[in-house]
Amino acid sequence: MKLNIKEFAQLTTKELYQIIQARIEVFVIEQDCPYQDCDNKDQNSFHLFLVAQGEIAAYLRIIKPGFCYKEAAIGRVLVAKEYRREGLASKIMKAAIDFIDNNLKTKAIRLSAQEYILNFYQELGFEVVSDRYLEDEIPHFEMLYQL
Repeated sequence: MKLNIKEFAQLTTKELYQIIQARIEVFVIEQDCPYQDCDNKDQNSFHLFLVAQGEIAAYLRIIKPGFCYKEAAIGRVLVAKEYRREGLASKIMKAAIDFIDNNLKTKAIRLSAQEYILNFYQELGFEVVSDRYLEDEIPHFEMLYQL
């Protein structure tokens, strides 16, 4: 599998299409949650993705510091259904943390975690910094990782 990290303008049309397709498959169809995926944050993000057999196997975006929060933010973390239970979520999250630490001027990383996967992020070193809240009717917590 090939790991890619690209800014929005560096994505090919095919890559962008596959990313949006993967995000809709996981967050809209699987989670039965209609929401507006195109939120104007992609243009100010790095897109980190693993490709296997010409498809997006895992993906996340890194929103640049100062765009949404003072720190960098990680969001839209997903692993395609056929690639789950292979450690890809840990692999891309660790790659994202390393990339942010080495390339972006920030002392922390923020993310909004769905409640069911809270322990995964805590094992990576993220700490809960908010009360439970609903986002698109799904329970979430804000989390921070100190660099």
